[in-house]
Amino acid sequence: MGKRVIIDLSKFRDCRTTGECDNPQPAGVWLGFPDNTGLKTIRELAIFQFTCRKCEDAPCMTVCPTDALERNKDGIITRALNLCISCKSCVTACPFGTLMTDFFTFTTHVDDYLDLADEDDLKKFMDQCPEGAVGFTDNEASEDENIYPLNEKILIKEVPWDKLK
Repeated sequence: MGKRVIIDLSKFRDCRTTGECDNPQPAGVWLGFPDNTGLKTIRELAIFQFTCRKCEDAPCMTVCPTDALERNKDGIITRALNLCISCKSCVTACPFGTLMTDFFTFTTHVDDYLDLADEDDLKKFMDQCPEGAVGFTDNEASEDENIYPLNEKILIKEVPWDKLK
């Protein structure tokens, strides 16, 4: 299939908990992502798809003052960027600590986003991410290795909540 981008979400969590990267992480996007109604970051899409526990009575959705969070047809929670006021109430309400505050930073200018389909932007994104969090691979998705496809060009390394024991 050729080289794909692989993003290890645990490296972002580790970086935040150790305080090694107190600055907001870069906003990497993939323009034209299916069912993407705005410039949502790759990390946000991946966390809602793979890390979120998809609570039946989701506290994050209940606490949102603007009803910016909703479930899509696949049961995955999504955020309406035009409604979200970046109050981070959802981050506080999540009983599992799934949501990360840095991807709810309000971005006002499209130039703040890095298009991962663009080679120059991808290099900038990789340079600004925690060490080892983003790389290239020739490997395919592998549930045994906790590597899942986000789209045809991006793989996500993450232990889904339902595999935690």
